[in-house]
Formats: sequence, structure tokens, C-alpha cells
Amino acid sequence: MADSKIKVGITQGDINGIGYEVIIKTLIDPRVLEMCTPIVYGSPKVGAFHRKTISGVENFNFNIIRSADDANPKRANIINVMDDEVKVEFGKASDVSGIGALAALEAAIRDWKSGKIQVLVTLPYGRQYISSINRLFPGHTEFLADVFGVKNYLMLFVGSSVRVGVVTGHIPISQVPTAISKELVMSKLRLLNATLKEDFLIPKPRIAVLGLNPHAGDGGLIGSEELDIVIPVVEEAIKNKILAFGPYASDSFFGSNCASRFDAVLAMYHDQGLAPFKTLSYGTSSSVHYTCGLPIVRTSPTHGTAYDIAGKDTASPDSFRAALYLACDTYKHRREYAEMVKNPLPAAKLEVEK
Repeated sequence: MADSKIKVGITQGDINGIGYEVIIKTLIDPRVLEMCTPIVYGSPKVGAFHRKTISGVENFNFNIIRSADDANPKRANIINVMDDEVKVEFGKASDVSGIGALAALEAAIRDWKSGKIQVLVTLPYGRQYISSINRLFPGHTEFLADVFGVKNYLMLFVGSSVRVGVVTGHIPISQVPTAISKELVMSKLRLLNATLKEDFLIPKPRIAVLGLNPHAGDGGLIGSEELDIVIPVVEEAIKNKILAFGPYASDSFFGSNCASRFDAVLAMYHDQGLAPFKTLSYGTSSSVHYTCGLPIVRTSPTHGTAYDIAGKDTASPDSFRAALYLACDTYKHRREYAEMVKNPLPAAKLEVEK
């Protein structure tokens, strides 16, 4: 039934970027409305302004509602969270756009907590302007983890051929070596393993673990982190029936297409994982950022605000569309996994299926 569709909360992100362009280009497709009920947290005025810059969407209009409870399952809905006098300035980050991005996120979180939406898809924002408003906002991931009281979380980047998680996220590269410990890497590895099982329904995930140093330390010649931290973690993981392998040298691992042999890769720091991921995913339609460990299902496109092309009708909606699909799929997977745990298959049948 129509009212049983997943309600997807979508935060507008930076109003001066490409957020509304990719939202509109995605939601104009009637097949999306057959899958879910989208609810944008933003500004009807801003949405209408962006629509005028996009060709082929003249018949598209947002359904303006006051509450997510009033969402029309057959329409693209929008809830206003901004001042009606707001002005769009394409390609220019500002305090106003930062305030709007944060207001949208906070409104969507409130509605999820009250059961009015089931999943969250966030659009990119100008980091420096939200940080100037809220100094506790290093990024969506960290902010959401703090809101929900989650200590162990993981940024996971999902592509058509590879999934990459990162042990350390938005911290200076100079802090990475001291931030990494056996306890931290093990906690991220456990979380990644659980996420692949529960959110992606992979029964026995295989996870590749990268080393920190060039050539994975070369047996201690180029750093000791692999010997002191990564190898002991992999050994402990195997003892705990986690199919972890490594440490691998990042350059040869991705350069030789080893990633295709694993269900996910755990990198030690942001750019070690993201540079090859974005290279491999460039030009594909399914690159998504997923946050592991949260009670809420949260995804986002992997691109930024793209100020340089804002308002030019050249932004691709592919990553946002994929984020929308992944959010809905993951929500269903979580429910399916919970049902399997609640009603497991008989041992005899499980043995046959192996």
C-alpha cells in the first residue's frame, strides 16, 4: 500500500550548491515515488528558484507540507526550515547557507526520533560555514554520532565494485599515526564486519585491511605500525571468526585490482581509502557514503557542494539517486536481518545451505 512506503528525509545541504539540482533531477522520475515517499527539509522558495535553472522539469513542483505526517506518498514533499526571505547566491558559501543546512539536518533528526521518517539522506554543505555556527560540527558523520550518543562509528564508501571504510576520519594527517591503536582498529573492523552482515546481508564478509605505511611497513623498515597494531588485530579478528586479511600495501592492493576479491576494505585514514575509491568509482552511477554504527540509516552522495557548476544545469544526479536507493535497501535489510535473528532457520537447513 502507498502509505507503507519508506519515508525518506532529505536534507537540502548548501542552498548555493548543486543539492536542489540533483534532488529535483532525481525526484522528477515517477519510479522513485513508487519506491519511497521523499520529504525534503529545506525551503520551497529555494527549491522553486533552482527548478527554473533546470531544463525539462517545468512540470515539477514540490508539495509543501507543515509536517512529515502530512506527506503525500505520490508527491515530492518539502518542509520549510528557513526564512522566506532567503536569497540564493550560486557558488557562494555563506552563513545563511550554513544556517539552512544545519536547520534542515536538525529538523530531520527530530522527525526521525519521533518516528515520522525512516531513513535520512543528506546533501553536501559548506563545512567552514556550519563550523562557524556550530563548532561541534566537524562533519555530518561526527555530528550524527554525537547526537545519537554513538562512540563507535565508521565512514563507509560504497561503489559498484568496492566498499571502503576508514579507521580515522576528518582529522589532520599529522594526527593519524598517534590516533591509530589496536583497540581502535579492532573496533572499526568489528563494526564493519557487523554492518556487512546486518545492513548488506553478506553472511560471511571478507575484509581486507590496509597497512599505514608505504609497502605496509616492509617488515618494520618503514614504520612499526603494521607489526605492532595491524597484524595483531588481523590475528585477533581471525580468532573471533572475522574473515580479515592483511595488512596490504595500499598502492599495490588497488593497482592490482585486489579489492574485487573482498566485500570491503578497511583503510587507516581518509585519503588512503578515498583517493583510490573515487578513482575507481569515477564515472559510475552508484557511489555513496554510508555511515555505519548509527541507529538511523544515513546515506549521502559522495560529491561535494560543487560550487563551480551550481546553477548551470550540468550536475549529475546519479550519486544522490544511488544514496536514496541504498538508504531504502538498507532499511529493508535491517528489518530482514532482525527477523532472521528473531526466527533463525533450523540448524539442519542451515547446514544444507552451506
